[in-house]
Amino acid sequence: MIRDLVVNLATTTKHDRARDYALSIGEQFNVHVTGIAFAFEPIISVMSNVEGLPATYIEEERAANEQAARTAKEKFLQLNTAVRCESYSPQVTVSGAASLFAKFSRNYDLCVVEQANTCTSHYDFLIEAALFDSGRPVFVIPYIHEKPAKFETALVCWDGSRQAARATADAMPFLRKAKRIQIITVAEANKVTEDLPGAEIAQHLSRHGLSVQTKRIDVEDIDIANVILTHATDIDANFIVMGAYGHTRLREFIFGGVTAQILATMTVPVLMSH
Repeated sequence: MIRDLVVNLATTTKHDRARDYALSIGEQFNVHVTGIAFAFEPIISVMSNVEGLPATYIEEERAANEQAARTAKEKFLQLNTAVRCESYSPQVTVSGAASLFAKFSRNYDLCVVEQANTCTSHYDFLIEAALFDSGRPVFVIPYIHEKPAKFETALVCWDGSRQAARATADAMPFLRKAKRIQIITVAEANKVTEDLPGAEIAQHLSRHGLSVQTKRIDVEDIDIANVILTHATDIDANFIVMGAYGHTRLREFIFGGVTAQILATMTVPVLMSH
């Protein structure tokens, strides 16, 4: 059951996919929606000749960032006509925004963030902080996504891990709306197993009154992210459910991982939990 959610509001881009998706969830589930528009402190590069900057530069930058946050809040409130809402615009450094967003998210059932792109690279830090430090699920919305939230077809990624179990449980309010739920397990080709992958979690979901299908996808290579996204397209999934960061931050950073690849190349909204 969802009663409230928090969404990061875009202050540096024209379109705000996370805001629109969050408001759509708010309308469908009749939940309270809180928007956070960060007013960032000016960034002064260590390579800059600070003495050569105009005296008013920092204040002008700060004022512009504060105005961008106010504009994002105003747009959020203008669009939000069907649900209860509130908004905040804390003044923080770019590096401090992630920890503050995670701390804020602990007070909500769900947090929503747009996928990072070249103009919003700091979103990656917000997503990671929310996943590791908020204790809440995170809905990540592709920056190319333009449609309202829809939950008719769900793709649940299952590998038997704690993270996958957590994500599946966190996704229950959305899974209850789905007309079709498919649980997939990506396995190494020609590897023989005694059990049917996903059978136990499918049985668990059936006890909740959900009708699910299970599917094992055998792969020759290890590009699991591509397999997941391709299959999501094949079944016209509206959203994906998956556990995030099954390894440590350091291992994910050095060797890469499914989570990072999904975040970089996602084509549909993904609900992640850690």
